Amino acid sequence: MSENVVHLFKDPQDAPQAAPAPVAATAAETPSVPLWARSAKAIRHAVTHEHTQTTCRAVARHGLYVVGGTRIVARRTWESRTPARYERMIRAAEAAGNYEAATEWEERGQRFRDARHRRRMDLLTAPLDAAKGVAAAAGMGAGMLLLVGIALAVANENFADVATPTMAVVQLIQWLVFVASVTWGPAVTIGPWAALIGLWAVGKHQQAAPAWAMPANFRDTDGEPITPSIVVLALRNLGVAPLRNAIKDMGDAGASMLGPIRIAGCGVEVDVTLPSGVSTDEVQRRRRKLAENLGRHEHEVFITIPQAARTVRLWVADSGALDEPIGPSPLVTDESMTADYAKGRAPWGEDLRGDAAVLSLYQRHLLITGLSNQGKTVALRALALWLALDRSVQFLIGDLKGVGDWAMFDGLATTLIQGPTDEHVIQVTEMVEGAVEEMNRRIQAPPGTVFPALVVLVDEAQMAFMCPVKDEDKRPYGGSKSNSRYFMAVRKIHNQGRAVNVLMWQGTQDPTDQNLPKLVREGAHTRASLALGTESQARMALGDKAVDGGAAPNMLRPGLDQGTLVVASSGIDIPAGQAAITVRTHYIDDDGAKAITDRAKALRDGVTTLHAIERGEDRDPLADILTVLGDASRVLTQDVLKRLATLNEDAYGTWTNGDLKRVLDGTGAEPYKSDGRMVVGRDRVARALANQDDEGSASASG
Repeated sequence: MSENVVHLFKDPQDAPQAAPAPVAATAAETPSVPLWARSAKAIRHAVTHEHTQTTCRAVARHGLYVVGGTRIVARRTWESRTPARYERMIRAAEAAGNYEAATEWEERGQRFRDARHRRRMDLLTAPLDAAKGVAAAAGMGAGMLLLVGIALAVANENFADVATPTMAVVQLIQWLVFVASVTWGPAVTIGPWAALIGLWAVGKHQQAAPAWAMPANFRDTDGEPITPSIVVLALRNLGVAPLRNAIKDMGDAGASMLGPIRIAGCGVEVDVTLPSGVSTDEVQRRRRKLAENLGRHEHEVFITIPQAARTVRLWVADSGALDEPIGPSPLVTDESMTADYAKGRAPWGEDLRGDAAVLSLYQRHLLITGLSNQGKTVALRALALWLALDRSVQFLIGDLKGVGDWAMFDGLATTLIQGPTDEHVIQVTEMVEGAVEEMNRRIQAPPGTVFPALVVLVDEAQMAFMCPVKDEDKRPYGGSKSNSRYFMAVRKIHNQGRAVNVLMWQGTQDPTDQNLPKLVREGAHTRASLALGTESQARMALGDKAVDGGAAPNMLRPGLDQGTLVVASSGIDIPAGQAAITVRTHYIDDDGAKAITDRAKALRDGVTTLHAIERGEDRDPLADILTVLGDASRVLTQDVLKRLATLNEDAYGTWTNGDLKRVLDGTGAEPYKSDGRMVVGRDRVARALANQDDEGSASASG
């Protein structure tokens, strides 16, 4: 090969010279590294590599999800089968010094034990009852098969057909046994894995793994336990110069400002005495910054003003605790629960400490407000559901949304009006004026006469205040002037109703001076607000005193804090020095609400509900669709169907999307998509109805 290389050059001297042989390095110049040291270094690098750690965390995390899910499911099962939950609540109530709540939980626990004992006693006779039932069913089945066989034999004139039905059943059983034998093996194999996946899903949803095994975004500094040094540091960095300078000048670095840090429900509570020259509102205005300094989100820190001068009370939630749902309502879980209007309290939810929030409704007018779709109707309905379990209470209900949220009160309420149109507002106004007449009749009764509670409930009351329609005497139904029929009727009930147990409950959206006049909102004894947009709206909803004392429904997160409301009322236990309390209400869905009203109806002799809208035979679907659209520019097709069914159950109760599309096709008002959802436009329906009228007029003239 070297000769071939040389011949490529013209002159042998031009050929590349061979490189000199390398000189062996001495031991002093290149010290040898032992093999074990190189191996140890490689292993250490592999073990400490970020990818290795991430993989190990992932494996450990998902394994611990299964362990944590098993623990959670076991605890839930144990608490559902034993009185452990009630005992835990008793201990918590006793620790808080709330012996009334402890007694109540003890009674509930005893009722649970009694019900469990009855179920266990029923199990003793269950085998005998089951055997009798099986024997009776088998006998009746055999007799029926024999009769069918005889009928077939007579019809076919073939005596062998007597056994045909029986053989068909035998073949069916044979086929079912075959299917079971084929599927049993795979089911036994898949079953444990399905259970394992289910436990993993529960653990993953609850993040049931230690912090070191969680992903990097879960292993940050947020959520650290609240200590005195963290609180002082958060206050020092709040951006209030007098506060920062005072902390620097304190010999104890600010520790003397803090009271004891106490566990309070799903968080901690601490009182902070501010130094001279620092006002409480300077801290309140910086709630978000304080929360971030404490390693929390804004909604996880609440600032209230206790009775002590120049003091703020901080409640700091455990990180993520407020995003966990609370348990079901006792109205749903305790089927034996009843209500007492005069002495009882409605189980509404839990406060931030995790204690039960119960509300007295006795002789208190009620107002609940908030932005749309925050849980106002559900929160208002929960109180009415509890009060319905007192058989003496009467209801007059006007639902100006009209999508069936109050339909379960049909047969329970004396009057139930459902719908969003001006006609429905007129009927609701007349209903409230009728309650005023009843109030006046009661006032004129002999002294000492006791009357049952009459609750006049109007949901979406802003529709009534904003109604532009006038009666034949030119008096407006809406508005806030002295000639407004709805406004004046509500004011009369507010002024004198509670003395004779006539109460006004209202739910309204997005409060303003126009849709919730000042005199009406200030006439309510219990005022509650869900998430709102501005502080001025919070003042409208709860009053200046509550907002100045730290109430901040405008700080709640729309969409995320659904069902969480701020309550200002003498009917609920509010910590000393505070003007309001934050309550996370229980969610009761429509099925649960119907079950409760069924129990309430069983306690009564029967109530004939008056529906103000009469049901006619001949209807114009297009006109009815325009009616239920109300003032909205567009409405979801599902809501249109609900409103139509409420308007006339006989005509539209069975309607589907196909029926709605059939009526609107070819009219120019066909349903269309808005934000990815099918809606019906009011302007389009109005034009279609106008065109229909024009065509009808032309046909008549022709």
